[in-house]
Amino acid sequence: MATFFKTVPDKVVVGMGIPKYDSEGRVLRTDFGDLTLINTYFPSGTTGDVRQGVKMNFLTDFYDWIQELRKERPHLIVVGDYNIAHQAIDIHDPVNNKNTSGFLPEERTWMSKWLESGFVDGFRHLNPEKVGYSWWSFRAGARERNKGWRIDYQSVSNTLADRLRFADHLPEAVHSDHCPVYLEID
Repeated sequence: MATFFKTVPDKVVVGMGIPKYDSEGRVLRTDFGDLTLINTYFPSGTTGDVRQGVKMNFLTDFYDWIQELRKERPHLIVVGDYNIAHQAIDIHDPVNNKNTSGFLPEERTWMSKWLESGFVDGFRHLNPEKVGYSWWSFRAGARERNKGWRIDYQSVSNTLADRLRFADHLPEAVHSDHCPVYLEID
């Protein structure tokens, strides 16, 4: 994970003050004036119950940490690999993946809670009906057949929703199993 910038940030904080996650390099905070950018990489639960438990604990702890941070820094942009496809439109096969980590009901419930707590999914806000994926398995030609998942998000505090101008994915950039996602705000 990296954050690139043209303007030097006012503050950079590595981690969220919880060693078990900070040791995995999951959160990078950069402050620019009254804006705070959180670059994050949520745990994956695809390797089994132990890591799924870590993921669910992270979701709770991250949510609580962000709610506290919002008291000090209300204008947040939270970008990164959330490892969750929120809605059926965000995954190529919602029926057969309903019991798969990344699309489990409890993960999707967390995403709904996240958005209801005062965040806006930048891509979905600007593209309510658009099918766009940010991750594809390396198996079975998934990317070439566009059998993907949208698990990389750009959430913004609802205080910034009216400043959203553009959000999309760059699926033609093939450097990993993910593609870049981007967001423009005023």
